[in-house]
Amino acid sequence: MKRIISKSTLREFWDIHEDAEQYLKTWYDTAKTAKWFSPNDVKKTYANASILKDSRVVFNIKGNSYRLVVKFNYEKQWAFIRFIGTHSEYDKINANTI
Repeated sequence: MKRIISKSTLREFWDIHEDAEQYLKTWYDTAKTAKWFSPNDVKKTYANASILKDSRVVFNIKGNSYRLVVKFNYEKQWAFIRFIGTHSEYDKINANTI
């Protein structure tokens, strides 16, 4: 991905949930250098990722302790962080529209 919007969202989260920091940094570094042009490309890297409608993908962070929802623009190689939270917080949102 050429651009991930926004790393500060991840940083703010790991400042509170320190156990997620290394996992989110790893995800960020992987996504930043990835050449994902479709949901299938994402699944090749993250087999446990859940593909949603509207170019959204849910990533399990730290063994599913946390959920990361990202909306992709595969053509422009942009990734938009839409949500990061605990599993119980994730259960309260609609990942297809957030």
